[in-house]
Amino acid sequence: MINLLLLFICLAIGVFLRRLKGFSEDASTVLNTIIIYVCLPAITLLNTTEIHFSSNLLLPILMPYIIYVGSFIFFNLVAPLINIDSNTKGALILTAGISSVSFVGFPIFEVLFGKEGLQNGILMSQAGSFVVCGTLGIFTASYYSSADFSMKNVALNIFKFPPFLAFCVALSLNISNWHFPLWSQQVLDKIGSPFSFLALLSIGLQINFQRSQLDLKALFYGLFYKLLLAPLLIFTIYILILGEYSPLGKLCVIGATLGSMNTATIIAITYKLNPNLATQMVSISIPLSLLNVAIWYGLMLYF
Repeated sequence: MINLLLLFICLAIGVFLRRLKGFSEDASTVLNTIIIYVCLPAITLLNTTEIHFSSNLLLPILMPYIIYVGSFIFFNLVAPLINIDSNTKGALILTAGISSVSFVGFPIFEVLFGKEGLQNGILMSQAGSFVVCGTLGIFTASYYSSADFSMKNVALNIFKFPPFLAFCVALSLNISNWHFPLWSQQVLDKIGSPFSFLALLSIGLQINFQRSQLDLKALFYGLFYKLLLAPLLIFTIYILILGEYSPLGKLCVIGATLGSMNTATIIAITYKLNPNLATQMVSISIPLSLLNVAIWYGLMLYF
């Protein structure tokens, strides 16, 4: 309960700081840079080297791919019905199809499922959602914006992302059965420990419900898929069909309930895929997803 309270307090602090006169408008960008280049690599190195791999760990890795394919199919089906242009369709596929597993998910996974939940969340993020974002996401953005793209740029986007590089290093060390000495584990733990607070604070700084020119129709369908259909899809496949009633299966469902990924939003904005809608998706879906997590977690207590 204390940790859940901390989630809302950190978000509230971020929202409050955003409203202060003289507070830097790029504060969230600075925080995100620290998180991406310092905290996330440290957490990834520390936890991935300690993961005991088994076949069922494919579940958290595959979950982001399933959601993204579902998003692509859903918005291509509904686009003619709701009369949206290709830029809006691309923005919705990106922002509704990729969850904020690291920024929002890691602290929630740790609260609900402990250290093992965080380790599985790292797999879900680095081998799942980020690879989806850096490959399928960029292909989608390039296609719907009619921009030129190349496999070289896609590869560079993946391998220059610090947490992914840390994941590759840690994965190699894990396969080699090499573990960090105790003193270096403690150092990495100290470096990574501010992550949860900084990530939630950064999200709070980006929440803004007063954006002009809300595209209510597109926003409704985007949130409908992100917050309802995506977790329902994973719940149906993992829990009802595969019978994965374990904490790992439930963690995958919770991962699907999370709001839109910041990086996917940035890609949509960069490729000029309805930037206002992309920003609204992340600003609104993230706070709503906290309630979504509570609802789905409560539901799964009966399974």
